[in-house]
Amino acid sequence: MTIEPLFFQARDGVRLAWRETGEGRPLILLHGLFSSGEVNWIKFGTAARISDEGYRVIMPDLRVHGSSEAPHEEDRYPPDVLVRDLEDLVAHLDLTDFDLGGFSLGARTSVRAVVAGMKPRRLILGGMGLAGLAGWQRRGAFFQRAIAEYETAKRGDDTWLSIQFMKTMKVDRIAARHLLDSFTDTPPEALAALTMPVLVVCGEQDQDNGLAPDLVAALADAELATIPGTHMSSVTQPELGEAIAAFLTA
Repeated sequence: MTIEPLFFQARDGVRLAWRETGEGRPLILLHGLFSSGEVNWIKFGTAARISDEGYRVIMPDLRVHGSSEAPHEEDRYPPDVLVRDLEDLVAHLDLTDFDLGGFSLGARTSVRAVVAGMKPRRLILGGMGLAGLAGWQRRGAFFQRAIAEYETAKRGDDTWLSIQFMKTMKVDRIAARHLLDSFTDTPPEALAALTMPVLVVCGEQDQDNGLAPDLVAALADAELATIPGTHMSSVTQPELGEAIAAFLTA
């Protein structure tokens, strides 16, 4: 399924893209780092599975990703810039009652948005554990090193697979470095803002962002769905769409 992008301007003038499919209740889904809405949600059928349940699935390409612009100016990347972009998309689409979710970077961006005051009715956090929210600096340092080793890493190095994915996705390394610097940690006490029902969905071999059960335990109203795969492969599994659809229609 090919879905052409639509575009809007963020508050700082950067041109950002989104795709959508289906009709009904809005669900915004945010993709993972160095991915895109198309790769994360459309390519492997997740968006189609959810839209079949009567949802309008809205999938932005985050700044620096996919069809969105990747400015090089450092001042285009203030702290939590992706939260501001999400707020601008919600305003552009005039959404007042919607659900929100994401995978990996998309999950942590969704959490940051709720901490900042966004109030989706339900929240979906994919590929995320408690440590991935509270300890971003360690994870961020890994990706900064992947950018630094972009031309020198060898097969077998711990950054090799991430670099190959960056090359496949044609990531702008200058913009990506600035974007990584804009991410902020979410201490466990800030999770008190997440009062809505939450689905934590994670691959059975995925501990890249910490342990998913720890995140469930830290939330007021959360359930865990374990699906096949690692951090990289779980987004390709039909079980991801099935878990999200089941949560939304329960």
